Amino acid sequence: MSARMSRRELLCRLSAVGLSPWLIRPLTAASNGAASCPPKPNVLFIAVDDLRTQLGCYGHSQTRSPNIDQLALQGVLFERAYCQMPACGPSRASLMTGLYPFGNRFGQWRADHGAPKATTLAGHFKANGYETVCNGKIFHLQYDSAESWSEPPWRVYDYDTEGQGDWGAVHFDKLWLDPASGRHCSQTGRGPYREAADVPDEAYEDGQVARKCIADLHRLSRQDKPFFLACGFHRPHLPFNAPQRYYQLYDPDQIDLADNRFSITDKPAACRNSDEITRYSQIDGWPDDEQFHRQARHAYYACVSYIDAQIGTLLESLKTLELDNNTIVVLWGDHGWLLGEHNFWGKHNTLNETLRVPLIIRVPHSQSNVRCKALVELVDLYPTLCELAGLPEPTSHTLDGTSLAPLLSEVNRAWKSAVFSAWGTGKAVKTDRYLYTEWTNGQRMLFDHQTDPYENINIAYKPESATVVARLSERLKTMG
Repeated sequence: MSARMSRRELLCRLSAVGLSPWLIRPLTAASNGAASCPPKPNVLFIAVDDLRTQLGCYGHSQTRSPNIDQLALQGVLFERAYCQMPACGPSRASLMTGLYPFGNRFGQWRADHGAPKATTLAGHFKANGYETVCNGKIFHLQYDSAESWSEPPWRVYDYDTEGQGDWGAVHFDKLWLDPASGRHCSQTGRGPYREAADVPDEAYEDGQVARKCIADLHRLSRQDKPFFLACGFHRPHLPFNAPQRYYQLYDPDQIDLADNRFSITDKPAACRNSDEITRYSQIDGWPDDEQFHRQARHAYYACVSYIDAQIGTLLESLKTLELDNNTIVVLWGDHGWLLGEHNFWGKHNTLNETLRVPLIIRVPHSQSNVRCKALVELVDLYPTLCELAGLPEPTSHTLDGTSLAPLLSEVNRAWKSAVFSAWGTGKAVKTDRYLYTEWTNGQRMLFDHQTDPYENINIAYKPESATVVARLSERLKTMG
């Protein structure tokens, strides 16, 4: 039997057992049998800023996220996905280049400055015949690696306001829509940390991003080229501004608070609370007052539900246009967020809830309603999408991640023994049982997630932890 016929037969067999032919590489690559290859899949690449695993599909019943939950039922949900750095800019630059951010590589929060020779994920798809479109926040700054896109990246506003003042103050009228908010400005010129204006979804930034993406789906559906459409939502990033109706989904008096609103035992000084929220106004009671905890959680949940609704409209349009059967959907958060655990709010440390992120991948005609417990990291997405689309990996640089495609067809297979993250002068390694951080000043932090899943006690300095600390410290030395 010829090689061409063997591939055809394999495609048929894959379809018969419900597996996507895109999981077998290099079926979509150009070859003498190109006519027998399935069309290249489209990619819908959805990023959500500051989204922790506070979703129904991750077991948080109080959070209303029906559309994301439905997406999880249609694909593979990764229970233990980790970002490489708990801050917007470096996390996104790392993901989009497939490179670890260590050694201050992305200290300027830009991919094109930190890895100027690296072809980005979107740029690689563009070079391989894809129409690449960017709406909203994918890179931290609008024009970072702008050549990656087939057309100029689109946003409601950019964060790069150098020489103009604080970005929140410069774009005040786009961020705060309730007239009362203008009477409460912080020293930086920003408004309240939360707002619930009685406005339609499209009034706020993320509703406009969703509408732009839907319009682009209609346009792209009429083209002959496959597309890579990146859709970046800003909420639930501060300020927690969302239409009033999403706030009304919740009774703040019924919202559960964190059980561990106390300091970590033997917490290193290097493990700090984020002060990001202090740049906004009306934060009375931050960080430890119970009423503040209740209000802030309410606001965060409202923003998650707002974004969930935008994702729902986007996925419904994909289905209406009959693109869902040939489009890979990836939903990811750039890092987590602490919601009052240890009276911490925000990111900017190496605790588990800041490093762990939601990650859902839906591949048409592949596994659905499956949960994967393997340790994975955001740097893995670049090689994963290359393999799923049948593209070679870039020649511009060597990717640091590992393709997740094998896990999409066999979620219980043996996988990585550790994933890696960093923040400030600290580096962290997460294994199946432990999360260990080591700072350049010698401070250390070790949590045993088997006995202390909520990270209440740092055991790095206990004599019985010495062997584990030494082993994990050696692992960190391999990360540069």
